[in-house]
Amino acid sequence: MPVKKTVKETAVKKAPVSKPAKKTAPKKEAVKKAPVKKAAKAPVKKTAVKKTPVKKATPANMKSVQDYIDIINWKKGEAHAMDWLYIELNAGDLLQEVEAGKNNIRNVCNAILECMLEGDTFMNEPAEADKVSSNLTVRYYCDNLSETRKKYYTR
Repeated sequence: MPVKKTVKETAVKKAPVSKPAKKTAPKKEAVKKAPVKKAAKAPVKKTAVKKTPVKKATPANMKSVQDYIDIINWKKGEAHAMDWLYIELNAGDLLQEVEAGKNNIRNVCNAILECMLEGDTFMNEPAEADKVSSNLTVRYYCDNLSETRKKYYTR
């Protein structure tokens, strides 16, 4: 019987196509150029700058006396709401509680003294004339926070 040839067997095989070789440009010889001289610049005169002393401003993130007065009055109000007879505030402890690591003791002491009303007493009174010390301790009586009570300490 004759064998039937399929398409695959009868296909003509093509010769593999060779890739054309890359053409490279001939190498150029390096030519040394003479360095170009720059024109000389005229010397610049330096003027002496007079430095003025800079005033150190208090950082904006430090609390003011009014901020501390608000904090103290809030504490007094809370003590009154809980029917406490008095609270004692120490300047160093208040400073540590509100702004730890800052040297703002003058504002704290001024606020403590400003919030004193008649009947409030010093538990620890600093010997300094301006009463600025981290040891300043005041006992605030909270049973009567009336607006009619007189200020104890005015500046």
